This record gives sequence, C-alpha cells and structure tokens, in this order.
Amino acid sequence: MTVQKFFRNRNLALIAIALLLSGLYFSTATLIDYHLVSSVKAIPAAIVWMVTNFMPTSRAIAALPEIVTKFTQTVTLSIAATLAAAFLALIVALTGSETTGINRFTKLFARIFASFCRNIPLIAWAMILLLAFKQSDLTGLLALFLGSFGYLTRAFMALIDTKATNIYETLSTTGANYLQIVCQGILPSISSSLLSWILYMIENNIRDATLVGILTGTGIGFSFDLYYKSFRFDLAGMTTLVIIVGVVCVELLSNQVRRLMR
Repeated sequence: MTVQKFFRNRNLALIAIALLLSGLYFSTATLIDYHLVSSVKAIPAAIVWMVTNFMPTSRAIAALPEIVTKFTQTVTLSIAATLAAAFLALIVALTGSETTGINRFTKLFARIFASFCRNIPLIAWAMILLLAFKQSDLTGLLALFLGSFGYLTRAFMALIDTKATNIYETLSTTGANYLQIVCQGILPSISSSLLSWILYMIENNIRDATLVGILTGTGIGFSFDLYYKSFRFDLAGMTTLVIIVGVVCVELLSNQVRRLMR
C-alpha cells in the first residue's frame, strides 16, 4: 500500500465516522425534540438567574456551620465506605487474580461478583437499597460500598497481574508459602499504587455521595435538595459552594499524598 493510498483510506474512514456520529446526533436530537441553538441562546439567561438566586446571603452565611457539618458527614461516610470496600476488594482481587488466584473457581467467582457490582450504576444501588433500608446513613454507605467494591476489585486485579507476576514466580521458587509471598512480596511492591487507587475512590465517592444523599436523605446532598425544593436558593447556593471548595481541597490533599508516596 502506497503512502498516498494509506492517508486517503484513513481520511475516508474519519469522514465516515464523522458522518455516522453526526447522523446519530441529529436522529437522537430529533427524537427527543432537542434544539442546540435554543439551548445556547438560553445560557446567558440561565447564568443570570443562577447568579441572582444562588448568591449567598446573610441567612446563608449564618447557616454555614450547619452546611459544613453536613459536608463533613458526607466526607466521613465516603471514607468509611471506600476503606471497607478497599479491604474486601483486595482480598477478592488476590483470590481472583490470574497471578495469585487460589484456583479456577475462585478466579471465576471473584471476577463475576466484581463485574456484577461494578456494572450496576451507583444510583441503581441506592434505589434498590432504599427499598430495604429506607432513608438512612446505612443506605448511603452500602450503595457507595458496593459501587466502590466492584471498581476497586477490577483495578486491584489488574494491578496484581501487571506488577506482581514476576515477584510471585521468584518467591515461589525460593520455597515461600502463599501468605509469605502475598504479605512480604506482593503487597509491599504495590502499596503505593493501592493507596493511589484508594485516594482516587475517596475523591470520587465524595462527589457521588452528594447525589446519593438526595435519595437516601443523608449528608449535604439531602440538605441541598431540601433547600432547593423549599425555594431557599441562597442556602442551596452556599451548599454548592461548600461542596466545590471541599472537593477541591480533598483533591489537592490527595495529590499531595500521592507525591509523597512516590
């Protein structure tokens, strides 16, 4: 194949993909009666409305301690759910990994169970658990736990298979038993990567916990929903500001910890 023919075929493929995506967009937009131009024109008015109504007032400033307390509860819930999920995910990942898996059955079971938990959306977990446990902190914690467990199990399995295969084979030849290989060889070698994944999951869960709280009636998500539905938009605006500042601070702290672990 000549160079000219190669680039011509690539350009034709890009054009075909662009046409396919454009056709998909216009067909779905027509189906739901969505108009892009009207949406763009509505943006300035929407910004003016948000600035006018969501601007924190003296009443919102007075409620700041309560809002911060609710956000602290959300952060605590997210950390607890993530750490519990990480502990169980590490055990399941070790038994389900191609490198450290005990047998074929444990590998298959671990992967199926983790995939099941991961592929159910977090909101779906919250709604399912809401029917059983009603609106409570436990419902929010379990929803975050199950979503985090599936995600972390898959990540830990990939991490073990990528970084620990040579370590497992080397220590096996020296006569080390399974626990010695895992505890003294594999876990120390992947500890920094494990911590990085856990910190990432904590950041992600703090964001998700806000939305889950609207359904489960807990944390700062429920406070925002309550303020918004009662037309106290200044308090809702202060709640949003606390969420933004809090999430940014958590992310900066998480990045600093990652740098120290390198």
